[in-house]
Amino acid sequence: MTAKRVLITGAGSGFGKGAAMALAERGHDVIATTVDVAQAEALRAEAPGIAVHKLDITDPSDVALAADWDVDVLINNAGLGCLGPLAHVPLADVRAVFEVNVFGTLAISQVVVRRMLERGSGRVLIVSSVAGLIAGPTSGPYSMTKHALQAMGASWRAELAPHGIDVGLINPGPFETGFNDRMAVAAVERFATSDAHPGDAAQVNELHDLITTNQGDPQEVVRVMVDLVEADEIPRQTVVPSDLLSRFGLE
Repeated sequence: MTAKRVLITGAGSGFGKGAAMALAERGHDVIATTVDVAQAEALRAEAPGIAVHKLDITDPSDVALAADWDVDVLINNAGLGCLGPLAHVPLADVRAVFEVNVFGTLAISQVVVRRMLERGSGRVLIVSSVAGLIAGPTSGPYSMTKHALQAMGASWRAELAPHGIDVGLINPGPFETGFNDRMAVAAVERFATSDAHPGDAAQVNELHDLITTNQGDPQEVVRVMVDLVEADEIPRQTVVPSDLLSRFGLE
């Protein structure tokens, strides 16, 4: 196996942190980025052998740092959650989640891909979600951004293949990283406990229970990330767990 230089966004916790540590253990040269300084310092203390940088993908000055990193693989893992009924969710919240999940992902990817184009090789992995394949009550704000990532990945896969760069999407279901719990609890606190929109309570609570119950082990997704970094070729889309679509009747 040839060691690769891998840049991971959103590596302060969850899948990103797990992948950074697992890839480093396998001998890869990992650049792990976090949204703030506190996360960066914590990761440096836990994994001193990994190069850690504070890089907020919505901050142009942070994103510009990546122009100096000639990486073999980019894992777009950074993301923000937002749930709520579309009739009432504040537009500012929807814009914020698009800013991170879509525009931030595009911004960092553009910088990294330009270096890959100069070299004529590379790989881009985009962490989407099962929410990029389905949408339901109160999942709209988050699902819309993940559907956008599906389109981004499909377009880039077709555009970059002739240049020696492959692109793949990863679509995890609910896994116990804390991300789903924070996103669901925030929606419950805003909508399900409010007298202003009593009709939304049942739907918000139902989604809360769906995405926070029986969550999987995040290491399953970490293993997939490692496999996709090291594989000779990657598929357009990798759903985790592999039977996830059949659970939702999508196969």
